[in-house]
Amino acid sequence: MSRIFLVAAALLFGITTLAGPAAAQDTGERVNQLIVYGDDPCPPSTGDQITVCARKDESERYRIPEVLRGTDSPENDAWNNRVLAYETVGKYGSLSCSPAGSGGWTGCLNQMIETAYAEKESDPSLRFSELIAEERAKRLSTIDEEAAATQARVEEAERAYEERQKAEAQSKAGE
Repeated sequence: MSRIFLVAAALLFGITTLAGPAAAQDTGERVNQLIVYGDDPCPPSTGDQITVCARKDESERYRIPEVLRGTDSPENDAWNNRVLAYETVGKYGSLSCSPAGSGGWTGCLNQMIETAYAEKESDPSLRFSELIAEERAKRLSTIDEEAAATQARVEEAERAYEERQKAEAQSKAGE
């Protein structure tokens, strides 16, 4: 009996101590939390309402929220992936990558290679075309500078050669 009384007293004490700070925090102000995109203005706060805005990039305006984008739920799997999964049902024996049938393990290497190439094609961090274009631009900029410097040296050498030719022609004419 005393044990029940102690538990009840402890619960009553816990409820009253938790309710006190919550009641003290109720100031009567409302908080309006908004998500704004791009350069959209955040509405101003009013006397009885505090407006807080979280700003996101304009490209996120009509997208599915981030928390819902990457779920591993089977319902979110594309039909194409489901059909491809059904193609391997019942496949066994050589080149099947399954423990059933003789030589089933022989297809595992092919499957790993296909998976690696698929990941490589879909990896957004690999942007080889952009990297190649940047490298070409860098090389072309140095080629243009080198070509201009070489052209200047050739023109200077031609001027010097023409001056020598004139000087020789004048010295022969004066003899």
